[in-house]
Amino acid sequence: MSSLRFIAGPKAFRTLSENGFKSELFSQLLAASGGPKWIGIAGLDKYLFGEFFKSHRQPLHTLGASSGAWRLACLAQNNPLAAYQRLEDLYIGQRYDTKPTAVEVSEQVKGILAGLLGSQGAMEIVSNPFINSHYIACRGRHLNRVASKASLAAGLATAAATNFVSRKSLAWHFERYVFGVESSQSPFANLSDLPSQFCGLSKDNLHQVLLATGSIPWVLAPVTKINGAPHGHYYDGGITDYHFDLPLNKPKGLTLYPHFFPRMSPGWFDKSLRRRDAKRNYDNALILAPTDAYLASLPYAKLPDRNDFSHFDSDSRIKYWRQAAAMSQVLADDLADVIAKQSIVEHIELL
Repeated sequence: MSSLRFIAGPKAFRTLSENGFKSELFSQLLAASGGPKWIGIAGLDKYLFGEFFKSHRQPLHTLGASSGAWRLACLAQNNPLAAYQRLEDLYIGQRYDTKPTAVEVSEQVKGILAGLLGSQGAMEIVSNPFINSHYIACRGRHLNRVASKASLAAGLATAAATNFVSRKSLAWHFERYVFGVESSQSPFANLSDLPSQFCGLSKDNLHQVLLATGSIPWVLAPVTKINGAPHGHYYDGGITDYHFDLPLNKPKGLTLYPHFFPRMSPGWFDKSLRRRDAKRNYDNALILAPTDAYLASLPYAKLPDRNDFSHFDSDSRIKYWRQAAAMSQVLADDLADVIAKQSIVEHIELL
């Protein structure tokens, strides 16, 4: 039984059915927020980064938020697999023997990002001739721009309440910032579904941006300084773009989306709102998602998640997460088999 689902929008379904599964068909790559869930699909990432896109010599526009941005930061380095292994080792190896403050978690994450980037990673990412990287962070507005916990709590509660009525109300609470290298070549430079700003990504702000895009409110401290961006309190990009619901049809080519689930929640506050699941914008996208059988085979029958930090001691959690990462190799094996046999038609399903 396959561990992987191939879920395609109508255009992607036709294109892949007619042309097979080839890297040159894809011009965009997405990676979502989701805390440690990526550990359970790490093998899939490694195959895509180290094999599938290894010889890709045309523009590939990537878009990531939170830990998804960290994964994509590995792809854009000269040795993606080495960078990914550093991320995996450092992220899984986090230790909190007592309940940490947000500042303490931020300090650990700074170390993870420094290790992910190494001495040359930032320059390699912004100068990559083929990978056009984009990372999302959210700048707080009104109550969400105030430092106190009480103000932030009230701001997030208000955002959740108004978002229940309309996703567009997020504009009152947060502003999306897309950080990319070159706006003229970016398909994400002029997003209009929510208030959005495009800021340049450089070797001087890349570490700050990667920290900001993963700064979950309450869990991490806000990032208050990003070189080249307005002063403010920057938080996790998943607030506005948890799984993405954005136009994906600007560049020619398909969008590839290695994801945790077969459904996409537009924003952080939409997770329980199934009526808002994204679909229309995924006409030209292929979503790779684990099957229920694969998820059931994992330890505790689930992907790793943030609750594991409180449910397990550090040693038990680290052992569990390492096992999940190792087990994810089956996703890579099943994808490689489909590509080798060019049997996508036998597996693809319509979104």
